[in-house]
Amino acid sequence: MAVKTGYWNIRGYVQPIRLLLAHAGVEYEDKRYNVGPAPDYDRSEWFNDKFNLGLDFPNCPYYIDGDVKLSQTFAILKYLGRKHNMAAKNEEEQIRMDLIEAEAIDMRTKWSTLCYIDDFEKMKPDYIKNVAVKLKQVSTFLGSHPYFAGQNITYMDFVMYELLDQNSQLIPGLLDEFPNLKEFHAGIGALEKVAAYLSSDKCIKYPFNGPMAQWGGK
Repeated sequence: MAVKTGYWNIRGYVQPIRLLLAHAGVEYEDKRYNVGPAPDYDRSEWFNDKFNLGLDFPNCPYYIDGDVKLSQTFAILKYLGRKHNMAAKNEEEQIRMDLIEAEAIDMRTKWSTLCYIDDFEKMKPDYIKNVAVKLKQVSTFLGSHPYFAGQNITYMDFVMYELLDQNSQLIPGLLDEFPNLKEFHAGIGALEKVAAYLSSDKCIKYPFNGPMAQWGGK
């Protein structure tokens, strides 16, 4: 099998890539690296591979398909978007994708920071308040469009699906006040090949994060 992804044995940053590949019907090897238990959190499984893969910038996640060897989540997503007809089709779509990409990165960073911070319980109430404000903006931006670029599905929809899913699991009922986001989330999850992947034993449902996380880890 020529196509291979590599990441930790969690959902993390690679999950949107896995979902996109599922939707595109791509067969691939999903290499998963384990992290050892506390307090050392041994990462030798990854370090043994890290500099032997031919990556320009060795990191997880990575994607290898013959001579194409990529790291960095969005470099991979953009390549796959172009390859599988899930990139912007005009300037209007590109602008919308650029905007939601920047917001998604910001939201993902804040979510990850909360999950891994020692003061998780102390910081969670402020996070819940702030994410609700941000999702109101995201909901307005999506409007009545079926997808975040507009009428056509793109790689950003898998990023947003996972981001909404993460936050919904952290904060049950979060999407109830945003019907269009709830409908979008349900719609992506119901795509035939995505739904098949999500219900299969190939899909990691948990953990979201590494074992050192305060929430979403093992």
